[in-house]
Amino acid sequence: MVTVVLDTNVLVAALLRGGGTGRAVLRACLQGQYQPVLGPALLAEYEDVLGRSELFADSVLSTKERGEVFDGLMNRCRWVEVFYAWRPNLPDEADNHLIELAVAAQADAIVTRNLRDVARGELKFPKLRVLTPEQCLEAFPCRP
Repeated sequence: MVTVVLDTNVLVAALLRGGGTGRAVLRACLQGQYQPVLGPALLAEYEDVLGRSELFADSVLSTKERGEVFDGLMNRCRWVEVFYAWRPNLPDEADNHLIELAVAAQADAIVTRNLRDVARGELKFPKLRVLTPEQCLEAFPCRP
């Protein structure tokens, strides 16, 4: 099974838009086609962003429905403790935890809309792919 780190920007996009590839990746996680991983920093980021009601003012999902989707994702996630801080020196310091979680989980990919920053670290991990949702679905096809 493909192990992925689902960046917060993909989760938010999937909850805001009526469809699209972010939602397809989220659906694949919920259906057990991808194995999402989660650690303390990513969980805190998810909870912080999902708690911003103004961000979801135009969402087609109610607060309760977003909570149900989030709970479903949490039930599918494999918890991973990060014991070593790699500090890949990404342009946005707040994104370093994604690389650290991916390395600790031996993930196949980080799925993000922020390729420019997440893929630009000084410390490289050749087996770790940083992909957009579209690239993820192409690299790791799953049933609809």
